Amino acid sequence: MQIYITAKPGAKVEKVEEIDKTHFAVSVKAPAKEGKANKAIELALAKHFGLRPYEVEIVAGHMAKTKLVEIAE
Repeated sequence: MQIYITAKPGAKVEKVEEIDKTHFAVSVKAPAKEGKANKAIELALAKHFGLRPYEVEIVAGHMAKTKLVEIAE
């Protein structure tokens, strides 16, 4: 399954908000430097969906606020 997310790095609180079935807003504490925020986003989504971290992968938008993420089904 593929979903679109809006990344919010450097947030005070980590959370995943569902906008609709395929769009989410993900806030993480990690800064948007050296891929730290992307890794934190993958971990937050894995936790949200009850998956292992390797079952979540950002496939597009690595350096953008809007990202395409592949979720294992």
